[in-house]
Amino acid sequence: MNHFARRTAAGSAAVLAAAGLLLAAGCTDENKDKAKDAVASVTSAVGAPGASATTEHDMDAMTTTPGAETTSGAETTSGAATTGGAAGESTTISTPNGDITISGEVYKKYVAAGAAASPLGAPEEAQESGPDGGEYQDFTGGTIYWSKDSGAHIVWGEIREAWEENGGANGTLGYPTSDEKDITGGKQSDFTGGTITWVNGETTVTPK
Repeated sequence: MNHFARRTAAGSAAVLAAAGLLLAAGCTDENKDKAKDAVASVTSAVGAPGASATTEHDMDAMTTTPGAETTSGAETTSGAATTGGAAGESTTISTPNGDITISGEVYKKYVAAGAAASPLGAPEEAQESGPDGGEYQDFTGGTIYWSKDSGAHIVWGEIREAWEENGGANGTLGYPTSDEKDITGGKQSDFTGGTITWVNGETTVTPK
């Protein structure tokens, strides 16, 4: 998979997804204007030549259902129901494969990466259990893996393919300990059992 192509798969859906996340964060009278400004900012940031115009969400039509003390409420926007809260944050997204929920540490990483507006895109399947009590979830553009020792990290592209060829989290490389990062001539991801680099179109696996 071409590294450049996978990072430019946003389009107009990026703004809609970003707006959905802002709405999911809570839409009270006090922050309507801030939310509108943030949506406009995201629209500007992800805009590209030839991008289509976007429609502003009607903040006044937003309703919030109060929840328990640890829950900020449940809202449904653009086919995604999001529940916030310190005890368990999650979102449910409608996909061609049905409604899929993203939760816990995987959800936090997904939001931090830009959610559906990021190259990760929408979830492909439900969250699954990994070795040693870890968790992972596949998205159209990559996978988020989490373990209590390594945290949550994204693996994608040729590095992901090489990692899976070596057994993935069940192999000698183990869980990722970093997101993909820039190095001279390419990219690198670190794992508990080694490193994978992608330089000048070639992937190299280096065990510890």
